[in-house]
Amino acid sequence: VQLQASGGGLVQAGDSLRLSCAAASGCTFSSYVMGWFRQAPGKEREFVAFISRSGVTTNYADSVKGRFTISRDNAKSTVNLQMNRLKPEDTAVYYCAADLGGRYYNSNPAAYDSWGQGTLVTVSS
Repeated sequence: VQLQASGGGLVQAGDSLRLSCAAASGCTFSSYVMGWFRQAPGKEREFVAFISRSGVTTNYADSVKGRFTISRDNAKSTVNLQMNRLKPEDTAVYYCAADLGGRYYNSNPAAYDSWGQGTLVTVSS
């Protein structure tokens, strides 16, 4: 499935951003577990947030828990990441991803089959 991420930008510490990820029309979006990951310069890609197919179950990395919120709209085939109280250490390229065959929580990037192109988030101090 083709994914398109958007919403990144340059903000100051303490600000908010909302990332969006749209899946190509015609796909069975509601059958995909979705996740957000990020990759900072010189670092490995890391898990940020997970959302189940129905949207009822979510999980977060400890570093973003309480500040970030993942949500999805299956009717619009979109998944969003609301990021509040941003910190300089949140600076990274953010990727949305779909686990096409998964049903349960998974934070391993290798489990995800389709990836968006990434959107850069830069948080200045």
